[in-house]
Amino acid sequence: MRSESSKIKVQSPKSAEKNPASLLILVSAPSGGGKTTLCQQLLAARPDMTRAITCTTRAPRPEEKDGADYYFFDEAEFRRRLRIGEFIEHATVFGWSYGILRSELVNKLRSGRDVLLNVDVQGAATIRKQAQREPELKRVLVTVFLTPPSIKVLQERLQKRASETPKEIQKRLGIARQEIAQWKNFDYLLISLSVQEDLRRMLAIVEAEKMRAARSQAPAS
Repeated sequence: MRSESSKIKVQSPKSAEKNPASLLILVSAPSGGGKTTLCQQLLAARPDMTRAITCTTRAPRPEEKDGADYYFFDEAEFRRRLRIGEFIEHATVFGWSYGILRSELVNKLRSGRDVLLNVDVQGAATIRKQAQREPELKRVLVTVFLTPPSIKVLQERLQKRASETPKEIQKRLGIARQEIAQWKNFDYLLISLSVQEDLRRMLAIVEAEKMRAARSQAPAS
């Protein structure tokens, strides 16, 4: 695990001028909504896009690599970074701390890469709020909410996974109803139909956002 001596530096903002169309794409969905599949498909379809790597205090699994799957910090290092405000979003899940470093987003954006964030509704709200305070992030942030066409379809998906009890599924559905009610806070609402169609429309969103006048440069006259 990384110690306090580990440093993740923020690059000079001058490199951002090379690609003013870099985007921070945030995808959120209720549990079972299909956002992980969509994000995997999107990354495969766009080699110029990279995912934001999350920090965690849990131990790495045998197949996981530090800096590729997660940034693995011990609890003291995570709390130090939290205390000095390095995380743009953080949460505790099953006793382990998770967070996204602001530098993780900024460094990749300034290098000219599009950055993909896969977060829950609560995390999305935190990042939107933070972006309002930071013009550099506000300018590039695009938020997408993915949801099945109905609670019934979501229930069928959760049942098909066969990883939870009926009681646990009902609890998830109750949370999902609250999460779906937040869709108006996102830039785009994507009603999930199929893996292929979800990806097609997601790619259309990315292309449309890149062509916005505020992010484009006209040809030299």
